[in-house]
Amino acid sequence: MITAYCSNCKSVEIRDLANPPELPADMVWIDMIEPTREEELHVEKILGIEVPTRDDLRAIEPSARLYVEGNAVYMTASLIWKAETEAPTLTDVAFILAGDKLVTIRYAHPKSFALFIAALHRIPEQWRSGGALLAKLLETIVDRTAEVLEMSVSRLDILSVHVFGDRAKKVRKPSNYLEEKLKDIAGHHRMISKLRDSLGSLSRLLTFFYTIPIVQHDQETKELCRTISRDIQSLSEHASFVAGNITFLLDASLGLINIEQNAIIKIFSIASVVFLPPTLVASIYGMNFEYMPELHLAAGYPYSLGLMVISAVVPFFFFRWKGWL
Repeated sequence: MITAYCSNCKSVEIRDLANPPELPADMVWIDMIEPTREEELHVEKILGIEVPTRDDLRAIEPSARLYVEGNAVYMTASLIWKAETEAPTLTDVAFILAGDKLVTIRYAHPKSFALFIAALHRIPEQWRSGGALLAKLLETIVDRTAEVLEMSVSRLDILSVHVFGDRAKKVRKPSNYLEEKLKDIAGHHRMISKLRDSLGSLSRLLTFFYTIPIVQHDQETKELCRTISRDIQSLSEHASFVAGNITFLLDASLGLINIEQNAIIKIFSIASVVFLPPTLVASIYGMNFEYMPELHLAAGYPYSLGLMVISAVVPFFFFRWKGWL
C-alpha cells in the first residue's frame, strides 16, 4: 500500500494502480507499506529514483546501508518491532530523500510510525519538508525506543523481586520456580540486545544524515539532529547498564539454584552420616560369630536398639551445636 502525505498533512492512498489518483504537487512524504513490485515501479516513475525491493533490504550489508545515488539519499535502519510481545524483533526500514520529498519503505508496522502519523498535524509548517520530516520521524523513533527501554526496565525490576523474593513474605515456591525465571531473563536479554542493535543502527544513520547538504543548510534540522544524537548516546549507555543488570540477575539466579541444590545434597549427606553409626551397630550384631556375649543376654535386643538410637542422636545434636543444621 502507498500513502502520500501533503504539506497540509492531508493523505492520499493509492490502492488501485489501474486508475491511481493524481498526487498533489505539495506531496512531501510517501509511505510504502509492504509494496508490490508494481507499486515500486509506480513510485520510481513518479520520483525518477530507484526503489529498493524487499530482497534488496534483506541482502544489503551493514556497511552499505547508507549511500547517495544520483540526487537521492538512501538510508536503512533496523527498528524494534513487536516490543509488547514475548518475541520482539527488528525490521529493516528504508528512508529515501529524493530532493525535498521523503520516501519510507517498510514491511512491518513499528508503533513509532503510527505515533508519528497521529501527531503529524501538530508539526509546524516550516518542518513539513522531506529532510525536516525525516528528522522529526527519527525523533519519534528514538522516543519510542526510549519508551520500550523504560518498559523493559520496569519489567526487569519486577522480575528481580520475583527472583530474590520478598523477605517479609515467606511463600513456598515450586521446585522449578527459578528455572522458569531463567526463561524470563533470556527474554529480557533478547529485548535489550535488539534495542542495542537498533540504537547502533540509528546512530550510524543519523551520523550520515547529519552530513548531507539538506541538513547542513537548515539550522533547525541540524540542531534537532544533534539533540537526537545525544539521546541515542544516552539510551545506548542506559541499555548497556541494563544489560549488565540482566547479567547480574542471571548469575544470581544460577547461584540461587546451586544453593538450593547444595542444600538438598547437604540434607542427604547429613542423613547418611547420622545413620552411619546405627548401621555400624546393626552390622556388628549381625555377625555370625559363635561367641558374642550380648547374644545370650535377655536384654541384648533392647540394648542394641538403644545403642543404635544413641549413636544416631549424638551426631545429630553435634551437628546442631556446630551450626551445620
